Order: sequence, then C-alpha cells, then structure tokens
Amino acid sequence: MQLVGCQFDIQWEDRKANFDKVSQLLASLTISEGSLIVLPEMFASGFSMNVDRIFEGDSSETESFLENLAKQYKSCVVGGIVKRHESGKGLNMLSVYGPEGDYIGRYQKNHCFSFTGESDYYLSGEDIFTFDWQGFKVCPTICYDLRFPELYRRGVRAGADLFLTIASWPVDRVDHWDTLLKARAIENQATVIGVNRVGNDPKWSYVGHSSIYDHQGKLLDQLVNLEGCVSANVSPEPLQSWRSQFKALQDMKENG
Repeated sequence: MQLVGCQFDIQWEDRKANFDKVSQLLASLTISEGSLIVLPEMFASGFSMNVDRIFEGDSSETESFLENLAKQYKSCVVGGIVKRHESGKGLNMLSVYGPEGDYIGRYQKNHCFSFTGESDYYLSGEDIFTFDWQGFKVCPTICYDLRFPELYRRGVRAGADLFLTIASWPVDRVDHWDTLLKARAIENQATVIGVNRVGNDPKWSYVGHSSIYDHQGKLLDQLVNLEGCVSANVSPEPLQSWRSQFKALQDMKENG
C-alpha cells in the first residue's frame, strides 16, 4: 500500500486556497489506487481558535472535498476538520473517507493543547477510533496526542498496527516531534506516519518534518521545510512477522 502525507503552508482561514493547494500537490505525485492519503490537522483553516468562523456543520465543504479526493484517487483519505459542540466549544477532529466516497468515521482529538489555550476553545475527546485498510488496522491521532503513549497503547490493544498523527506542530519543539514519532513506531511495533505543515500563522512557525517510520523505527521518508508529499510503500506482513518474533507487545502488563 502507498502511504502519502501532504505537507503545505496552510492559508489562514481560507478553505478554497487550501483545497487548491492540496489538489495541486497531490496532482504532482503518482498515487496508486488503494493508497492512504493523509492531510494535516485543521488543514482547511490553520490552527485557529476562532471556532465560530471555521467550524463546519452537517453540510461541510471540507468533508465534501475529502470525499471527492477519495473518489478521485480511489483511495482512503484522512484530513482534519473542526466541528462545534452544542456548548459552543469546538471539536478538533479528523474525518476518513473511502474510495467510493464512503464515510468511514471521525476521531476527536483526545488531548487539547493547554499550553496554547486550545483547551479553552475546544473539548477533548475520550474515545479512540480504528478502521481497517489494506490489511492494516489504522488508529488516527492528532498533534498533542503524540505526547501520550497510553493513547497509542489503547490503539494497540484494539489491534492497531498503523498509527497516523496529523499536526500543526511548531518549529520550537520539532525535535520532540521527530523523537516521539520514532518512539511510537518502535514501542508499538507499528508503522507510523506523521503529517505536519510548513509556513507561518499569526502565532507560530512550522518546518514540517512530515515523516513515515516502519515498525522498527526506520525512517522511510521525510520532508523538511518544503511543501510537498512524503510517500512510502508499506505492507502489514513484515510488521506482523516482527511482532511474532519479538513478542514485546505480548509482555505488556494489563495496567501498563
């Protein structure tokens, strides 16, 4: 399976410009049918706390865009979206669509980033979400979630062997991003893709480092400080073979 991550300079609260950029970048790449295409956190708006301006209701331009991309490339597509809770607070989520444009599901970010005030504007989720794709069980996460290995263990216990993390992760702590992505791959014996953005928003600067790691922490592809796509062909068989040989996951304790 081809695993693709789209990294770009998200235009602030401008859906059309961001849709056009994603379409342009993906068109520059040869994408196989049955791929998994991943777009960053809040890719249609940037990491904005202006929930009233950027949230999307049932008739969602962003989800229509994801649906159409999935149909165009006959692949599975994942991208960040903002919904709004009845309380008025936002829901930082991602949506997943299949190759027929079929809606697969959503995940709500479990850990809102209190350091930036995200938790003042958004509600944290409680549940994990997994879906099956091309022999993998995929568990998506969002940005700050990456710092909480217990969330990934919940995914492993649910059968996950491919984790994806979409993000707006700033340059200040990009070395943490690199280290934690690799660690999540090694400790969970799982394929990991992290998809970040580049450029600037009103508060932060970003240098990408979108990356794909295999189940032993080998870097398969990375893109630093440029717009473009990371891509790698991955298969569940080597991963499952390693898990059966090196049985670290079987040695997990129930409360560990």
